[in-house]
Amino acid sequence: MNLKSVIESLLFAWGEPLSVSEMSRILNVKPFVINQTINDMLKSYCEDMDRGLLIQKFGNSYQFTTKKENFEYIQTLLQTSVNKSLSSAAMEVLSIIAYKQPVTKVEIELIRGVKCNNVIKGLVDKKLIKEIGKLDKPGRPSLYATTDEFLRHFGLSSIDDLPALKIDNEGEKQAT
Repeated sequence: MNLKSVIESLLFAWGEPLSVSEMSRILNVKPFVINQTINDMLKSYCEDMDRGLLIQKFGNSYQFTTKKENFEYIQTLLQTSVNKSLSSAAMEVLSIIAYKQPVTKVEIELIRGVKCNNVIKGLVDKKLIKEIGKLDKPGRPSLYATTDEFLRHFGLSSIDDLPALKIDNEGEKQAT
């Protein structure tokens, strides 16, 4: 079996991030061999500057993506925008969760000053956030964090790729 060829086919056919453990299961190959093969593939994709596709890492998963330089052409083709389905309220809640995770609904509402039940439900439904546990306090509030889908949606390899926050003159934090 040509492992590079098979992995490339899996990533192309699946279209979504595919975990190393899932590829390992499908191919009956140890995860470290999958990682090693993908690292070799990443080098060849980076060296060929004429390619329109990249292999991008999202957590412990990989996916074919297009080069950012080609976005405007793809956008024209699809006639959509990257954040088409996210309202400004959803973006606010998502930003709070991304920077403060893990965080409770009450903490989010204190920052925003408004209720956010429906917004949180919508973000969970879109798989951009998930409940990762319960806080050990009265009422056992849910703790929320971002998901690998969040990383993929915003083109991040990890949460560490978020823009750094700076504090303005009024003491408010802002992304730089």
